Amino acid sequence: MCEYNHEHSHTEKEIPWWVSQRKLLIGLILLITLLILKYAFKITLPFYAALVLNGTAYLLAGIPVLQMAFRKAKHGDFFNEFFLMSIATLGAFAIQEFEEGVAVMVFYQIGEWFQDSAVDNAKKSIKSLLDIRPDRVTVLREGKQMTVNPKTVEIGEIIVVKAGEKVALDGKLMSERAAFNTAALTGESRPDTKYKGETVFAGMINLETVSEISVNSSFQDSKLSKILEMVQDATARKSKTQLFISKFAKIYVPIIFALALLVLIVPFFIVSDYIFREWFYRSLVFLVISCPCALVVSIPLGYFGGIGLASRNGILFKGGNFLDAVTTVDTIVMDKTGTLTEGVFEVKEIHAVNGNSTELLDYAQAIESNSTHPIAKAITHYHSGDGPFFAEGIEEIAGHGLKATINNKVVLAGNSKLLDKFAVDYPKEIREIVYSIVLIAIDNQFAGYITVADRNKSDAKEVIAAMRAQGLYTVMLSGDKKAVVDEVAKELGLDKAYGELLPEDKVSHVQTLIDEGRKVAFAGDGVNDAPVVALAQVGIAMGGLGADATIETADIVIQNDEPHKILSAIKIGKITRNIVWQNVILAMGIKIIVLILGAGGVATLWEAVIADVGIALLAILNAIRIQNKMV
Repeated sequence: MCEYNHEHSHTEKEIPWWVSQRKLLIGLILLITLLILKYAFKITLPFYAALVLNGTAYLLAGIPVLQMAFRKAKHGDFFNEFFLMSIATLGAFAIQEFEEGVAVMVFYQIGEWFQDSAVDNAKKSIKSLLDIRPDRVTVLREGKQMTVNPKTVEIGEIIVVKAGEKVALDGKLMSERAAFNTAALTGESRPDTKYKGETVFAGMINLETVSEISVNSSFQDSKLSKILEMVQDATARKSKTQLFISKFAKIYVPIIFALALLVLIVPFFIVSDYIFREWFYRSLVFLVISCPCALVVSIPLGYFGGIGLASRNGILFKGGNFLDAVTTVDTIVMDKTGTLTEGVFEVKEIHAVNGNSTELLDYAQAIESNSTHPIAKAITHYHSGDGPFFAEGIEEIAGHGLKATINNKVVLAGNSKLLDKFAVDYPKEIREIVYSIVLIAIDNQFAGYITVADRNKSDAKEVIAAMRAQGLYTVMLSGDKKAVVDEVAKELGLDKAYGELLPEDKVSHVQTLIDEGRKVAFAGDGVNDAPVVALAQVGIAMGGLGADATIETADIVIQNDEPHKILSAIKIGKITRNIVWQNVILAMGIKIIVLILGAGGVATLWEAVIADVGIALLAILNAIRIQNKMV
């Protein structure tokens, strides 16, 4: 890909193309005029007139290439497409094939312009998918509404979002209820209803009534800003295919120079009627057709297209390398809560040893209000409002639960492992309860339990069936009770499921699968999933609006929490891989054919340049197809 064109397109991207490419257009018009005079009107210009006119057209189109070739040659780099095209076209002038030399440079430049335009458009389309942050926001200050830049709004201030407006900053909803379009964040168009106290994210569109939101993060720290940064960074991470082609081009160009030299020299020793001009011309054809631009440009364009397609579907790939990696996966490991189940728990049963369920709930609400775990939220939601107790000295014990001092008593709330850890006796038949359960102990005495139930996601069973139909091995890992995990696994049809796991246990299970030679993708959404997301060959964060640690660690971020998007991510990876390799085979196949024809004297410089530009344009059009695919 020509570096000067790429830079040019960025510096002048707001200028109309016919202005930014005016020199090339003048050169093209001059070339067409000379060809009409020569072939339509049979007018042969005097030598010097033809040289001056053709030379002018050549310089108008070719100076950027010549400058880049000279710049690289000064640093000892002679094996590049710029030097290759310069030698080929100047050689054509040397043997007085003026129009062909001009045509090679003009059409080469037109091809490069198309290529750079396609790459820039792909990058801009990716950015425009998520760069929807409003540049103005209404904020309440001293009882008055003021319109300001969102960058100036401080945490804790109240912003007002009218119906139809985009939310500019993350925050908590202060209004009783509001409906939002979350398509820009999740790829889903259905409205999402939020209630007072729930989190609203920048990029959502307020659908119905005027809403007030208490800001809880700065403009640059909003989820939307972070998502946009991830998409921009993704275009800089090269896939193995891109890296291979880059290395290949560095080896390929010197070989082509050597072969072109052999085409010129070898016939001298084996052809009886050797004519230098004829074989020099053939070597120039060889140089022109061998230009690797079609490969060097169309392949990254394919990956940009794949990243853009995924973004439109609410899936963020953090680099082209992960588009490749996801196609090799043969094992899908998933967390349960929030990934395969709704993660929206409801209190089912309250059992207090002393019969006082209200008091048990008061203790449970006081301690669980300090946790963001879905089960804790279910309890606090069920027993909402300010209770009579206040928790102090809160300690979270990973994979076990919480410990705190409440009303001068040590209170434990968690699973059976927590009570075992503190040697608290409790009825062992509790282990047989299928629902998720929170055991509560007060001053080392078992006080009772609260059962909480989750429900499977509507598409989970269908997704697992589709995964298995594609030959994927499905595994569920959960910290929940084994009985609950087994029940969910049976309902969904998973191959394997493991329960009562600590974060390090999940890591151990995934490591075992990797040691067995499996290519593992892990999908999870909680903070405790971050270590195993990092370990898996492909880490997937479910719910791009979830735990920051998991999102930062993941290779792929699914911006909502629907399991079928895992299959969509795999499909997009395969679409991208197929089109990229179609371009590789197309470009190399046609080039080899025309190289043979050129060496044999069948193909001229005209055919060479048309073939080179034609291959590049076909490859670009093929790569652009990715952006129009449906998944």
